Amino acid sequence: MKFKCQQQKLSKALNIVSRAVTSRTTIPVLKGILVDVNNGKLTMSASDLDIAIKNTIDVEVIEEGSVVITAKLFSDIIRKLPSSEIKIESDENNNITINCLTSEFKVVGMSTDEFPIVNTEKDINNRITFEKKSLKDMIEKTAFAASLDEARGIITGVLIELNENEMTMVAIDGYRMAITKKSHTTVNPKKIVISVKTLSEISKILNDIDNEEDNINLYLNDKKAIFEIGNCQAELKIMEGEFIKYRDILPKDNKIEVTIDKSMLLSSIERASLLSKAGKNNLIRMNISGSLVTITSNSEEGNVKEDIIVTKNGDDITIGFNAQYVIDVLKNIDDEEIRMLLNTPVTPCLIEPLEGNEFEYLILPVRIN
Repeated sequence: MKFKCQQQKLSKALNIVSRAVTSRTTIPVLKGILVDVNNGKLTMSASDLDIAIKNTIDVEVIEEGSVVITAKLFSDIIRKLPSSEIKIESDENNNITINCLTSEFKVVGMSTDEFPIVNTEKDINNRITFEKKSLKDMIEKTAFAASLDEARGIITGVLIELNENEMTMVAIDGYRMAITKKSHTTVNPKKIVISVKTLSEISKILNDIDNEEDNINLYLNDKKAIFEIGNCQAELKIMEGEFIKYRDILPKDNKIEVTIDKSMLLSSIERASLLSKAGKNNLIRMNISGSLVTITSNSEEGNVKEDIIVTKNGDDITIGFNAQYVIDVLKNIDDEEIRMLLNTPVTPCLIEPLEGNEFEYLILPVRIN
């Protein structure tokens, strides 16, 4: 194998592929990147068996071939090289030489024989096309609410529902729930759950990749979801099991309705949380009375009080929240005003837009004395 490529181009492609490399494995080949050169193109692949990424770029091919290179070492070398042309070649014993200007590296590679196949067949009949920005927004506004505790099973994943006219994403961690919706036409309705860790990598790839096209293709089969983003392809394992019936959790009736400026609420809670974090329980109290919301927080180091004028329908209420859970939600809302729907100090608070149904966030309260 022998090829030439510009350092910046190779480094950028390598950064994307490296997202599928795991250090938590005893299988040496999974710590590597498959480098395959043929037909004037370089294809790099990596897999941790949950997510597999393949990225293809144009290079000057001198001799076709393939080899597996340890990912961290390869990435570090390419990133540190000057912005110039790089020549990479391997011999029959998988020894690799990397040349750039006055620098030369010789590293030991691995055989490609045991590398997992990253080339699941795509069924054109099961292709779904998304707008790039829309998909990225939905992931970011939902994924933060999924559980990161692997012992929690299915709720470490994000539910993706594809209905005839709408796409919905749902994440829940036991303390809060995020639901986002976008208009989307789907011929074959589907429902899948993808691990939040791997779905978050898709969001990062969307940031990294230079794709002039605005659309992304998703191919589904029984076990995998394959995202096709320009010359990059990412295969994600679909989680097994039934997702929580999230609609049953949403409150059916709400006695108290508060319309409030989102930015003012976010700023007030962020300031109040400076003392709630000092108290180590991150607790804030919201006293909603008449047309005023008073946010308070107390700790051994002091106390804080913030007042916000609101529009309220229903009874007065005092309710406690973990400040960070509310901040996470508000940071993912673009609307200037939001509606908070409440019932009692011990039942969940629902946050939704004043118009439409693009998002719904549910936050469990904290019991207060």
